[in-house]
Amino acid sequence: MKKIFNSRFHLIILYLLIITAGIFLVNFYFLTPQESEVLNRRFPQGYRIVIPHVPDKVFMFGEEVPLKDSDIYERLEREIIVNTYWHSSTILMMQRAARWFPVIEPILEENNIPDDFKYIAAIESGLDNVVSPVGATGFWQFMKGTAPKYGLEVRNEVDERYNVEKTTKAAADYVKEAYDKFGSWATAAASFNMGIDGVEKQIERQKTKNYYNMTLSDETLRYLFRAVALKIIMTNPQNYGFDINEEKYYEPYDTYEVEVSEDVNDLAQWAIDRGINYKWLKILNPWLRDNELYVPEGKTYKIKLPEPESVYIIPE
Repeated sequence: MKKIFNSRFHLIILYLLIITAGIFLVNFYFLTPQESEVLNRRFPQGYRIVIPHVPDKVFMFGEEVPLKDSDIYERLEREIIVNTYWHSSTILMMQRAARWFPVIEPILEENNIPDDFKYIAAIESGLDNVVSPVGATGFWQFMKGTAPKYGLEVRNEVDERYNVEKTTKAAADYVKEAYDKFGSWATAAASFNMGIDGVEKQIERQKTKNYYNMTLSDETLRYLFRAVALKIIMTNPQNYGFDINEEKYYEPYDTYEVEVSEDVNDLAQWAIDRGINYKWLKILNPWLRDNELYVPEGKTYKIKLPEPESVYIIPE
């Protein structure tokens, strides 16, 4: 009797376990939208590793990206995967974009450059005034030798590669020159990475002006796809697991300009005399590269200052 009882008891327990598991599976696979939302909150993207979605159609600079080519599709998918799961970099990019895209966009528009070129600045520098190991500087990574050709002043006290507005205008001039040569915005964008002369050599060698038909160095091949991937993610961040409150985005600086046509011997004191400190003077004007400013005869510089109450100046 005891043996039979134990068998029946175990059988009942087994049935209960099966029923419980069944209920769980039904609930898991047939969730309401509200339950799905709760589940997504309980298991954030970092704990549900998936291959991110590649849109059926993608356009960059108004030109369609030929995803029917399996090589192109895989290159784009690679960069979407990398930028989806490289969370820290992509989050910072989105935060900075909220501050700097409103500065970059109207300059591109004024110069008839496709709005998507703002993503080239994003991949060039992370929207930060960085300096590369070879000396490329600023948001658009101009080299010291190239900068003057596009109207940027570079000297010990002044380096306009750090001036976002001026270097964006210089980038627009560069891109227009490249587009006039190649007739394609994608190929013009590639020249921003490898130079106009470098692209011309590859066009002659490979008998094509189409960036998507070229075989290039890994850096240049990835270059444009990184920009396309960022555009896809940043325009639909929640589709790629980014749930960021807009309050966390960085706001554009609220500034006004002061014209300076005479030498300034002590920029720190100059800043203090205007109610700010040297730190904020340099944050808003990173193109000022020294503690003094020599102004050539007939030259005028525009220095940005924060609107009153827009920044907090720490008391001494």
